[in-house]
Amino acid sequence: MSKIYDVIILGAGPAGLTAGLYAGRARLSTLILEKGQDGGQIAITDEIENYPGQIVEGESGASLIARMTEQAKKFGAERASDVIKSVDLSGEVKKLTGAQGEYLAKTVIIATGAFPKPIGCKNESKFIGKGISFCATCDASFFEDFEVYVVGGGDSAVEEAMYLTKFARKVTIIHRRNELRAAKSIQEKAFQNPKLHFLWDTVVEEVCGDELMDAMVVKNVKTGELTRIEADPDDGIFGLFGFIGYNPNSQLFEGTVEMDRGYIVTDPDMHTSLPGVFAAGDIRVKSLRQVVTACADGAIAAMQAEKYLSEHK
Repeated sequence: MSKIYDVIILGAGPAGLTAGLYAGRARLSTLILEKGQDGGQIAITDEIENYPGQIVEGESGASLIARMTEQAKKFGAERASDVIKSVDLSGEVKKLTGAQGEYLAKTVIIATGAFPKPIGCKNESKFIGKGISFCATCDASFFEDFEVYVVGGGDSAVEEAMYLTKFARKVTIIHRRNELRAAKSIQEKAFQNPKLHFLWDTVVEEVCGDELMDAMVVKNVKTGELTRIEADPDDGIFGLFGFIGYNPNSQLFEGTVEMDRGYIVTDPDMHTSLPGVFAAGDIRVKSLRQVVTACADGAIAAMQAEKYLSEHK
C-alpha cells in the first residue's frame, strides 16, 4: 500500500518550496511533486532585485530557488518527479495519480502556478530574459532610460505601461485594435502621460538579435504592412513586455475546487472550497503575483495544513 503523507505539495516554485520548508519544520511527513525544474517562472529570471534578504550584489532566479530547494530538503521534505494525470481530493485521504505512480495524503497544497500568455511572435522564447519580459515590477529597472514596448490593451497592460514610464524614457503600447480595452479611468490617465505612446492595429510578428533582442518586426493587421523597429544604436537593446493575460495551471482541478476564471478561490488562510485542500502562489485569486507573496502563501498554507491535521486526528 502507498504511503499516506501528512501533506503533498503540487509544484516546486517559491510557494511550493516554502510550503515544503514550513511543513518539514513542523515535522509533517511531506512530499513535493514537481513535473519539471524547480522554480517555475522565476527560474528563468536572470536577475532579481526586489526579494527581501537576497544577495544584494546579484541574485538570479536560479540561485534563489536553489537555496529554497536545499532548505526544504534540509527539513525532510521528500521529492518526486511526476506528471499528475488525475486527482481525487474529496475524501479524508486525497489521491493523486501520476504517470509514475499513485500518491496519497491527508492534505494537499496546490502550488502549480500560472504562466503568462505568450506574445505569439517568432523567436519569442529565445529572448525571454534578454529583452522580453512579462513582469514590469520585476524588470522595469533594467530598462531605465531605454525605450520599452508593451503588448496588450487591457487594464493590466495599460497600468503596467504607466508603471514602466517611471523608468523608461519612452513607452509604446502595441495593441491589435484601434482602441484600448482598459477601464475608462485608466485610459484617461494613460492618454495624459507624455511618455506613453501607441501603435494601433498592430501585432508583433518577429523579434531579432544575437545575444540580446535589438529589433522586431510589427504588422498592421488592417493593411498587412510590415515595419522593422530597431533599438537605438547607443542602447543596443529595448524592452518588450507582454501583458495579454495569464494561464493558470489549473486544468487538473476543474470541477473539483471553486475557481474564478481558472484561478483557485481561497480565503486569506489559503483554504479552498474542499476540506484539507489548500492553494498557494500564482494559482490562486490574488492581487499581486511576486516571489515574496508566493512564499507568504506557502508558509500560511503549510501552517493551516498542520492545524487541519491536528483537528482531524
